Amino acid sequence: MADKKTIGIYKAYLKEHLSKKRYTHSMNVANSAVELAKRYGADADKAYVAGLLHDVAKEIPALELAAIVSKSSLDVCDIEKKAVPLFHGIAGAELVQTLFDIHDPEIISAIRYHTVACGNMPKLSQIVYLADLISADRDYKDVKKMRKYAEQSLEKAMFEALKFSIKDSVEKGNTIPVSTLEAYNDFADNSK
Repeated sequence: MADKKTIGIYKAYLKEHLSKKRYTHSMNVANSAVELAKRYGADADKAYVAGLLHDVAKEIPALELAAIVSKSSLDVCDIEKKAVPLFHGIAGAELVQTLFDIHDPEIISAIRYHTVACGNMPKLSQIVYLADLISADRDYKDVKKMRKYAEQSLEKAMFEALKFSIKDSVEKGNTIPVSTLEAYNDFADNSK
């Protein structure tokens, strides 16, 4: 996939455009994504790139993100167009195409859906979604449980992660994108 020089370019961009904390998180997600890719038979190089770049747009001002989202050629539901915290996944998927000439559909999808998930979710997208949730810097209440699920089964981990995410959104009174519900329904059907 990407050679060391190209990875160096990605890292230099992230160091310049992200806080130290967010850059560390990006590195941790890349490393977790590689581990999960090796465990579950996905492309480890693509997992590294998608994990590394998943938050490339995270610290762009909301107005700039909104402009990118409004022009996006990706499938974006109305709920996402109104939810500023979700903009960075869509914007990141757009930016890696223009900034780094990355057009691999698996990587684009993994960055696009790393926060909201989607129905018929590709394996690499699942891996980056989970890697983001269980990366070494995460310390929320159930993170150890989520890491354990991720070691046992990709499908079980996704189902538990989606239940956790939806419950958290409901408790906060947040809206839930259609793609998240579609992902949940897919994994709920498969868990029976």
